[in-house]
Amino acid sequence: MAQDPASHIDQGSLSAIFEGNPSTTQPVLQCVQVKPIAGQQGGPERFRVVFSDISNFVQSMLSSQVNYHVHDGKLRKGVFVRLKSYQTNVVKNKKIIIVLDLEVLEHLGESEKIGSPQALDSKSEDVQPQSTTIQTGGFYGNNAQAPQQQSIPQRATMNSSSTSHANIYPIEALSPYAHKWTIKARCTNKSDIKTWHNKNGEGKLFSVNLLDESGEIRGTGFNDQCDQLYEVFREGGVYYITSPCRVQMAKKQFTNLNNDYELTFERDTVVEKAEEQDGVPQVRFNFTSIGDLQSIEKDTTIDTIGVLKEVGETSQIVSKTTSKPYDKRELTLVDNSNFSVRLTIWGNSATTFDVPPESIIAFKGVKVSDFGGRSLSLLSSGSMTVDPDINEAHKLKGWYDAQGRNDTYSSHANAGASMGAAGGRMDPVKSCQQVKDEELGFTEATDYFTTKATIIYIKGDNFAYPACLSADCNKKVIQDNDGQWRCEKCDRSHPKPEYRYILSVNASDHTGQLWLNCFDDVGRQLMGMSADELMEMKETDDKASEPVFQNAACRTWMFKCRAKMDSFQDQQRVRYQVSAASPLNYSAECTKLAEMIKMYSME
Repeated sequence: MAQDPASHIDQGSLSAIFEGNPSTTQPVLQCVQVKPIAGQQGGPERFRVVFSDISNFVQSMLSSQVNYHVHDGKLRKGVFVRLKSYQTNVVKNKKIIIVLDLEVLEHLGESEKIGSPQALDSKSEDVQPQSTTIQTGGFYGNNAQAPQQQSIPQRATMNSSSTSHANIYPIEALSPYAHKWTIKARCTNKSDIKTWHNKNGEGKLFSVNLLDESGEIRGTGFNDQCDQLYEVFREGGVYYITSPCRVQMAKKQFTNLNNDYELTFERDTVVEKAEEQDGVPQVRFNFTSIGDLQSIEKDTTIDTIGVLKEVGETSQIVSKTTSKPYDKRELTLVDNSNFSVRLTIWGNSATTFDVPPESIIAFKGVKVSDFGGRSLSLLSSGSMTVDPDINEAHKLKGWYDAQGRNDTYSSHANAGASMGAAGGRMDPVKSCQQVKDEELGFTEATDYFTTKATIIYIKGDNFAYPACLSADCNKKVIQDNDGQWRCEKCDRSHPKPEYRYILSVNASDHTGQLWLNCFDDVGRQLMGMSADELMEMKETDDKASEPVFQNAACRTWMFKCRAKMDSFQDQQRVRYQVSAASPLNYSAECTKLAEMIKMYSME
């Protein structure tokens, strides 16, 4: 006998839920509408769903972790669901449900709207939100109880138990319309105290990133709240935060979190350390591989994970706008996409960095730059975790120990500029003889091409120059009488320079040869070490550097080049500058050769 879906619906359950005496904690309802919610640009995707119990209907909002039911096409108009975990609320005198977990009952099929349900009105403005997150084994690790009143708010009552916080809100449910809420969240990042001075006065602030199972949100304390709460928060600690606390639209220029809202701590905001840390996740990542960075837009904020290949020295730059000095340190990361990238860390993170090379580091909140093709910078609101206990780190460690330690890595150096100049198309592949026959670079316009060639010889003299340590400068510095290295452009002196490659490479294929000029990023790939390391080796023992040049020879690369006419000693010549180099993709090469063979096939 066919099942009657109406007989499975828990009729009257919606009213009972909001009255606080539900007959079932996991009601079966019918979905009568699904619509996307227009949110802030770049914010999380949200859906509004209307559920019916035949007697009444109520509007609901899906938390992001259950959006996949909509994406998969299972949650749609007419189907039947079981609400497994949810939160009730009253917004502008309207009752709503925030759905944290549900099950689509596919065996009941779908049908037209059953009955004539009426809107579930809120007849009283003081309806208290009900927590129903105890289903599915305790979504937040606590049972739903009547909230206890606190006569005198204490800003930091340490070691608080979850039994005194029954009405736990998920972070994703917070909005300017939510009142009398408490969240239980982990502090995943705490900023340094920042100060400001302007015509309106002066002040100070700090911010924290807060995480629970439903999402993340940024909280900021100004002035008095900065003094009172800064020492309360510890990175990695779990806290109860109870309103009054202002919920407002997030200032996206100051945060990398995927939330439309942010918190501002107020005078009576209560922050308490939680004894139990169950049910609160650690840092949540959404990793982008290093190899995919070329497809990521400039100024996008991402998370990434990689093996620490190189650690640069700490240097200092001076801000052009504030004239304040900033410490920086450049790290080189690699991953199993066989790409490398430079990542800059700043301030105290740079000066105290003592992570050994070949460690696995997960970065949350790094900004993508197109400087040098693609590079990364750790934001002040970002964080880094060394050797995290997550699957991605374990896989990366296993790969690196098995083969990655001896692999050669490509960089994103200026790859975007080369493609852009070619009108967004891949540069044509040319043989060495074709480059000469077609006179690439002989006109006023710059010509771009890619060639597959083997390194025959690298000039060992003048392979590098002493460069300025200031950010985005890289100009040549000259040693003065005091032993300092002077940069005329920056009008600054440094105790030592950073050597950067200017290699002259003779590369050959089956048709001929070309002299190619390679700068620092490409030079690091070809030589397998930084110019600083090679220069130190050469100055210590000139013969010790010879094997490095020999090992770099007789290796085949795909060189992405640009050809342009240049004048040297009153003579014009074409210079071939390498903007990027990558090892051969043997799979792609075999496919290409197979296609060429087919062209010669005789039928």
